[in-house]
Amino acid sequence: MKKNEQNKKNQQLNKYRVNDRNKALTTNQGLKMNEDEFSLKAGDRGPTLLEDFHMREKITHFDHERIPERVVHARGFAAHGEFETYVSLKPYTKADFLSEAGKKTPVFVRFSTVAGSRGSGDLARDVRGFSTKFYTEEGNYDLVANNIPVFFIQDGIKFPDLIHAVKPEPHNEIPQAQSAHDTFWDFVANNQETAHMIMWHMSDRSIPRSFRMMEGFGVHTFRLINEEGQAFFVKFHWKPVLGVHSVIWDEAQRINGADPDFHRRDLYDSIENGQYPEYELGLQIIKEEDEFKFDFDILDPTKIWPEEDVPVQIVGKMTLNQNVDNYFAETEQVAFHPGHVVPGIDFTNDPLLQARLFSYTDTQLIRLGGPNFHELPINQPVCPFHNNQRDGYGRQTINRGQVSYYRNSLADNTPNPVPEEEGGYKHYQEKVEGKKVRMRSISFEDHFTQAALFWNSMSDIEKQHIIDAFSFELGKCQEETIREQVIDMFSNVSHELVTRIADNLGLAIPKKKEIDYAKSSPALSQANTKKKADTRKVGIIAADGFDPEVYSLIKYLQEADINPEIISDHQGSISSKDGSKIPVHHTLKTADSVLFDAILIASKEGKKPLYTKEAPTFVKEAFMHYKPIGAIQDGASVLEDLGLTGEKGVITNDTYQFIEAVAEARFWDRVGK
Repeated sequence: MKKNEQNKKNQQLNKYRVNDRNKALTTNQGLKMNEDEFSLKAGDRGPTLLEDFHMREKITHFDHERIPERVVHARGFAAHGEFETYVSLKPYTKADFLSEAGKKTPVFVRFSTVAGSRGSGDLARDVRGFSTKFYTEEGNYDLVANNIPVFFIQDGIKFPDLIHAVKPEPHNEIPQAQSAHDTFWDFVANNQETAHMIMWHMSDRSIPRSFRMMEGFGVHTFRLINEEGQAFFVKFHWKPVLGVHSVIWDEAQRINGADPDFHRRDLYDSIENGQYPEYELGLQIIKEEDEFKFDFDILDPTKIWPEEDVPVQIVGKMTLNQNVDNYFAETEQVAFHPGHVVPGIDFTNDPLLQARLFSYTDTQLIRLGGPNFHELPINQPVCPFHNNQRDGYGRQTINRGQVSYYRNSLADNTPNPVPEEEGGYKHYQEKVEGKKVRMRSISFEDHFTQAALFWNSMSDIEKQHIIDAFSFELGKCQEETIREQVIDMFSNVSHELVTRIADNLGLAIPKKKEIDYAKSSPALSQANTKKKADTRKVGIIAADGFDPEVYSLIKYLQEADINPEIISDHQGSISSKDGSKIPVHHTLKTADSVLFDAILIASKEGKKPLYTKEAPTFVKEAFMHYKPIGAIQDGASVLEDLGLTGEKGVITNDTYQFIEAVAEARFWDRVGK
């Protein structure tokens, strides 16, 4: 384009260009607003009001900003399964699918990252979505969860701001699926309610080993209602049967390069192999009369209920046993909503939850093309549905008859409402009173106590990983003032934490603040999780001429429910000393040690020298990432040559001890070479 034509185009566009800096905040109608942080509520702890036109305009605009992929949780993967109750929960809820021991309910679960687009990698440092659709006989119930039990903000009106901050910066669309940039950390420093969530985000929890090895949390406080009308406050937990495990940051970066679909492939393969992912459902329950007996507000979504104070009751198990047939039709078109509930499950006045109850329907309208997204096969309930809603984009139901309204006489007043005693949903009758206000409840104002609780609960290696994560993320920020603000903010959490981060960043160490909070929660540390060898992946490096003992080794590993895969210098198959063959899964050029939980050397040399450049790199990287390393027969000499014999988690010629090492997964106290 010629220069004068470009100038003409710029002049044409100038009337659309706006600089918001130093301007008054208004609605899209030009109305100046005196508050942009809190939704309009009936009392400072009351429910959010539909009257809040500012919140609705802000969230509606946000929900419709991007098409066609989801604004958040765009990159997802899903599977079908079933949920089975262990015990009857009738004392707490009249929800039918929780009513008796042994009752089974079909489910559909979608896992996802939050910040990245559909094309981003699986191993971003990010929150993971963990949403479950229960197809119950009373209608669909959606438990829309994350793998972290708290959230960044306390009020849903700020959700668009949070996502705008963490998404790629608008002036250059950089960086993709990363929080390590200025706008995100600027938001953190100026919205200090994020403190607790940031501690989780900087921890190993945000880079899970697998969807199969991470917890799920409903985040919000909900209500359970029993048949007598008695209410209980509840938080929902998914506990993975395999325990909670993560990768380390260096691994995550390398995995994203070697296999950006690592988590997707892991889930898909585990189901195809019959190693079905399992999660137990746990409930934390608080009686209504105990609502104010804690040193935190139980409705605050930036707070956990420590498991030592409110134990998790395990009530059932979910098993994922079927992959989807079509990614788009199922995984991409599934529509979750925290407002999809059944009798016996109700809401609280958590202001983040209240906004979500509006937002999810609104976002499905733009993403799935209209109001009939419930008719897509993956979203349809297993029970019949009848109402007077008609027409619209994507309508598939062919309604017969002339009536589409209530009340009526032409159809005998049907479809008609159902009394509560016959299964009709009735909202819990909570007394609400107070002035209409935009403000934060004073009980939500403590932002640092539970952030300190999380830090106090970590093992030494977990603390080091948090320090490293802060140092990396803040080190990517261009504005030094942002780094300084964050350091000052987290000096309210731990002086040790900010001292070591500041030292890494070359910043002044802030003055020590008096923090009188030594409480810890062992349940928060992954050091205390279950450790199993089940479904772990072991890369066995071997070449032509390997010892037949490899066959016995593979058998022992498979009996321990471990997945052994052969890595060699060529594809096809390799032959043992006695001439029998074994298929090769990967070559040294098509695989990488970060894709395996452990490495085992089965032979040193074959017809071609095996241990040239790639194989020692496999072993060294596995060692650097603290993983188990094993060897049998002449493979043991490789570990001797590399100087690794005798190190923690390095096992030679002992299959059972190697399996125990695989279960341990990491050996953090290695001296290292």
